[in-house]
Amino acid sequence: MRPSGRKLDEMRPISIETGVMRHAEGSCLIKVGGTHVLCTASVEERTPPFLRNTGLGWVTAEYGMLPRATNTRNRREAAQGKQGGRTVEIQRLIGRALRAGVDRSALGERQITVDCDVIQADGGTRCASITGGWIALRLAIDRLLKAGTIQSDPIIGHVAAVSCGVYAGQPVLDLDYDEDSAAAVDGNFVMLGDGRMIEVQMSGEGAVFDKAKMDRMIDLAVKGIGELVLAQRSVL
Repeated sequence: MRPSGRKLDEMRPISIETGVMRHAEGSCLIKVGGTHVLCTASVEERTPPFLRNTGLGWVTAEYGMLPRATNTRNRREAAQGKQGGRTVEIQRLIGRALRAGVDRSALGERQITVDCDVIQADGGTRCASITGGWIALRLAIDRLLKAGTIQSDPIIGHVAAVSCGVYAGQPVLDLDYDEDSAAAVDGNFVMLGDGRMIEVQMSGEGAVFDKAKMDRMIDLAVKGIGELVLAQRSVL
């Protein structure tokens, strides 16, 4: 039995509200159960120096967690003078994931920065950030298309992410904090909407796992990604 009472293959409730930030080219508030993330996309008519005169655009991401997003206060990283290793790793993952869904030549020489700020954390913050970050990116690109700034749609497909793991000996979908903190195996799956994989992060936290469990987690992830993509489509 899962702590939440969910079935092994059951996602937490998903809600996405768009247009939550007045000044951002694209924005949304995504809620996956108790995890709430504010995602914004900002367009800049410039690229990083290494891409100048290449005709290619760039999509990058920044990630942060509010001090009371968790059950105890975390000190702001700005007050410490640097980002923690976990934060850097997560925002690099978000950037890689979102770039995989974009034709950078169609985007042209401009940069879109997707900011993901965790308001409340209950497991799966990086996955919610990727799923919501894609919505913000999609809305920002829609604005560029409408203004005629770009001529063809650079979005290749939907991008979403979901966690899977082994809890109490059983592969489960979409771990919340209670499950994540006690899981024997923990993984994150990032996919395109058509089921092709962008990135998989898997680790045995307290046990090893065999191919059968891995295959089952992949099946669970495909199901979860399908539900997340439906949620994305419903708000666009």
